[in-house]
Amino acid sequence: MAYRAVPIALCLGFALAASAAFADGIEPGLWKITSQAENGGMVAPPHESSKCLTADQTSDLATAFSPVATTINSDCAPMERSLKGPLLTWHLVCKGQLNMDLSGEFNFDGPHHYSGTVHTKADMPGMPPVDSKTTIQGQWVSACPQ
Repeated sequence: MAYRAVPIALCLGFALAASAAFADGIEPGLWKITSQAENGGMVAPPHESSKCLTADQTSDLATAFSPVATTINSDCAPMERSLKGPLLTWHLVCKGQLNMDLSGEFNFDGPHHYSGTVHTKADMPGMPPVDSKTTIQGQWVSACPQ
């Protein structure tokens, strides 16, 4: 009977460790990011890039994965932002010379993966309006190179 309890205790220990790791968000390190934009029914080829995320950035996902409003001749309303469990949502609206409506949703579904969608609507006098959707996949690769 004691032998059966050991595997069960080990499984519970691994499950608790995995949930604790997830509760901490994503792991710092080198991430491969694949993004693909769609605008006006046209889908661009996927674009791959990489980025090292620090422990500070991964401990504050809401800040690290939200836009920073830096506009000239436009005023931005305070950003609406929510991080509930693994789901981050945000919404930013700017008005002025450039009218912009940005919204994003990111799902940090494990310590080594996240996915997201960013919707952008923008218009400026004399320019065609922009209405695009960008999908993003992040995959942890390794620790950051020294």
